[in-house]
Amino acid sequence: MTETPKRRTRAGGRAARVASRQNPGDEVPNPAPSGLPGGQYRPLTDTQCAQIVDAAFTLLSTVGIGDVPEQIKKLAKERGCEIDTEGRVLYSRGFLEDIIDSTPKSLTLFGQDPRHDFEVKKQDVRFGTGGAAVQTLDLDTSTYRPSTLRDLYDFARLADQLDNICWFTRCCVATDVPDIFDLDVNTAYAIASGTTKPIGNSFSFGSHVDACIELFDMILGEPEAFQKRPFCKAHISPIISPMRYGEDAVDVAEAALRHNMPVNTIIAAQSGATAPAPLAGMLAQSLAETLAALVLIDLLKPGHPVIFSNWPFVVDLRTGAFAGGSAEMAILNACSAQLTNSLGLISGVAASMTDSKLPDAQAGYEKGLTTLAAGLAGGNLIYESAGMFGSLLGVSFEGFVIDNDILGSVQRIVRGVEVNGDTLNLEAIEHSIRTEGHFLGGDQTLAAMQRDYFYPSLSDRESPDAWAEAGKTDMQTRAREQARRLLSQHFPSHIDRATDDLIRSRYQIHLSPQHMQ
Repeated sequence: MTETPKRRTRAGGRAARVASRQNPGDEVPNPAPSGLPGGQYRPLTDTQCAQIVDAAFTLLSTVGIGDVPEQIKKLAKERGCEIDTEGRVLYSRGFLEDIIDSTPKSLTLFGQDPRHDFEVKKQDVRFGTGGAAVQTLDLDTSTYRPSTLRDLYDFARLADQLDNICWFTRCCVATDVPDIFDLDVNTAYAIASGTTKPIGNSFSFGSHVDACIELFDMILGEPEAFQKRPFCKAHISPIISPMRYGEDAVDVAEAALRHNMPVNTIIAAQSGATAPAPLAGMLAQSLAETLAALVLIDLLKPGHPVIFSNWPFVVDLRTGAFAGGSAEMAILNACSAQLTNSLGLISGVAASMTDSKLPDAQAGYEKGLTTLAAGLAGGNLIYESAGMFGSLLGVSFEGFVIDNDILGSVQRIVRGVEVNGDTLNLEAIEHSIRTEGHFLGGDQTLAAMQRDYFYPSLSDRESPDAWAEAGKTDMQTRAREQARRLLSQHFPSHIDRATDDLIRSRYQIHLSPQHMQ
């Protein structure tokens, strides 16, 4: 009778193995850091990339941009640009190439806390938030309701604790603040109070930018302090597709430039609706429009830092509905990153915009596909990357913590495999084979355990029996519990009481101090 082999048991769990190699105070290495270079995925060949860039230049030199504000038209004429018989401004290839050459190729995004400062350059990849969801998936009832200012503050302080979210841009609209001025100021206050990471915001008018900068100066403690450390970038949409300028953007842009605020020019044409349905034509028009937005900023202030945010959006051509989680969305934004990188500009793209309403299987695969494609393509700043559901109409707290795990996994894939004498150590392999006969607990394994392997905080890797004994929880349930725990323990206190009182005496702040502690 054959004897059943004894099952080998592991010498201690993960915690024990970590403890065996670490001294108190040792810093645990991050196996999936942000800011690593992408570019491994190139959906366009070099020839195709050049063809699309050439098509964009041709569109701008022959079709041009319509509805040009008089101020911009005057500045363009002074720079030698032509105006056709229909009043459209034509930008020549040489003119565009000169602006591309003079636009900064890197940018430091500042946080209120310098620990969160980072440089945007080359094909380094980072993920952050964005959006303007009018509905929030309630953490207690799991139903959608109108988004509030308190939700926005809570999302900011949740993102403040999630390592793979590098900056926080407004993710929802405070529908409980009806006045437009109060909305802009309170939005700025809520996000600046909730996180010390770099932030981003959109503004209704230039005067609102001025008011928010005054608020930021108060937070930093002295007049004009923001100009030295501009921790908020302005999100501007200067183009109305197809190929027209929007008048309101000029006023906001001028104010942002006056205060040395980095500008994120967002173009979001929709395939088959405001842009061509064929993907190549879509990319050519969208690139042309983003170049026109870059020109607008350069005409107002030559050489100002610009985040070149070409976000080609997809429409379900059967229904006209936005398809943010589609495969086409993934490839178009990856192509956008590749095109922008080929021009040497700072690339902004969008991902993780699932059309699902809940953190379910559809959300998981749509978010995974779109974020991975954008990251591997080398998008510098990848927006909408946390919490967005319902084709950008909804936002979720548990979605934030799930997406933080997805982003960590994507960053680990972007990092790739290091091949060197330490990681390819044949002597260590031979030693383990000839002695223990396994690699558990070995020095090489312990060194690689934290250095090379990413462990998502929410993923369940137990056996079915262990999972059942633990309560059979699903991902959404675990994420909801984690979101509640994080929100219950973290109330940022970087704005002191005296400064907060000063801000409240100057502006009508709707967030109650009781909700912020």
